[in-house]
Amino acid sequence: MKLINVTNSHSQLVYNQLENTDANMIKVYTIGNTTVIYTDAYKHAEIVLKNDNRNILPSEVDFVHKYFKRKLDKGTYDFANISYLESPGLIEMSINKK
Repeated sequence: MKLINVTNSHSQLVYNQLENTDANMIKVYTIGNTTVIYTDAYKHAEIVLKNDNRNILPSEVDFVHKYFKRKLDKGTYDFANISYLESPGLIEMSINKK
């Protein structure tokens, strides 16, 4: 699996999120047909996995979790207490900052 940064293709989504939420940075990635939206805010980070055609696979969740755990500063984010919200075709991971 490979995350591909497609943020430039989703400029309207990024603009709306920055204007209407507490986010200060947004990046959009894809893993095939699954869209991954990373949002960083003052007190937390949100990672949303979305697929309109099927449910999110556990391997996709694991891959994205490991990717962001490597990428983000372990001293800033509390990876031990990630909360997950699941619904058909959507998973949201919320990571609080320390």
